[in-house]
Amino acid sequence: MHTTEIPQRAEMLRRATDLVPLIRDRAPGAEHLRRMDDDVVSALIETGILKMRVPVRYGGFESDTRSLVDVGIQLGRGDGAVGFTVALWWITSWIVGLFPDPVQDEVWGSDPDVLVCGTLAPTGMATAVDGGILVNGRWGFNSGAAHSQWKMLSAVLTTPDGGGEPIMALVPIKDIQVVDDWHVAGLRATGSVSMVADNLFIPQDRVIAIAPLMAQQYASKLNKDRPIYRCPMIPAASASTIGKVAGLMMNAREAFFERLPGRGITYSGYGDQREAPLTHHQVAEAAMKIDEAEFHAYRLADLVDAKCAGGETWSVTERALARVAMGRVCQLAHDAIGIYNTASGGSSIFETVPIQRIVRDMEAINLHALNHPNTNMELYGRVLCGLEPDSAYL
Repeated sequence: MHTTEIPQRAEMLRRATDLVPLIRDRAPGAEHLRRMDDDVVSALIETGILKMRVPVRYGGFESDTRSLVDVGIQLGRGDGAVGFTVALWWITSWIVGLFPDPVQDEVWGSDPDVLVCGTLAPTGMATAVDGGILVNGRWGFNSGAAHSQWKMLSAVLTTPDGGGEPIMALVPIKDIQVVDDWHVAGLRATGSVSMVADNLFIPQDRVIAIAPLMAQQYASKLNKDRPIYRCPMIPAASASTIGKVAGLMMNAREAFFERLPGRGITYSGYGDQREAPLTHHQVAEAAMKIDEAEFHAYRLADLVDAKCAGGETWSVTERALARVAMGRVCQLAHDAIGIYNTASGGSSIFETVPIQRIVRDMEAINLHALNHPNTNMELYGRVLCGLEPDSAYL
């Protein structure tokens, strides 16, 4: 059992804020390399930010979700790709904590700084064999793969009756094929490459069924009564990632105002953009959207933390609210960043101007299946109308 002192929320916020200049400085180079900057990852490890969802017994912090929102906002202020990747590592760390305790020992027992990449989509097929499963498939969007040591994958396990059961499994990165195919328009620095398995054997103890997870039937005995694990998987994931989106909005605001002094509006009578009523309307509207996004982010975090602390049961409406809160913040961010982009003028399309990267990163975030505003709004409205949800991801 590790006895490392756990930093308080204010200290983690300070550490994240102090990293913003480094993250911003390395963002253009990381985008060019199509992966996270090594020095940034080292700094994230050194500050303990990547241990915020690792169990305390391995030297982690088991941070609450309001702390994740605080830190995520600062990371998003630095760079969208960094905020996105760290949120992914937080989510996978939390999910590893659902696996049987000996598996957690295998992952973290010798190094609490081990990182796990992966996705929830079951895009592989598995068959049962003696002692485990054989997996075949291809998994895309493995953010942070270059700096991860383990891969979390999902697949459909064929059943004796000819059906299929979605499962989740853990495999060392060295045992799976990595495909360098991350040539994309946004979130380039996440390095979200694909991975391929060809008759890959995975021991049975590293395999768990997804259906029980959705019902909060977790395999870990030691984590069962820890507050952060008294939560459904999707609300926990949504609260882990929502902060970085609000932070990316602030990143756009700061990038816009940094270039504002001395800029005019071409082909208009305004030699100083700050004097234009249009600019006043734009920055005010965007600022209000940032405020609204922060409200949704912190309300979700507080809901998750309160219900975790009390071990309370989640209603279907509350589960759907977690999805729609994420979608609403993404919609507000998309709109606010679009306002700053429109107000930035033609010179902002140069790669040296951060707003163009922020816009592309936000477009990519909004297209993520669990983030998509339209999908999440429809799901929430369906539940509010008294209908059964049409998705198991709640």
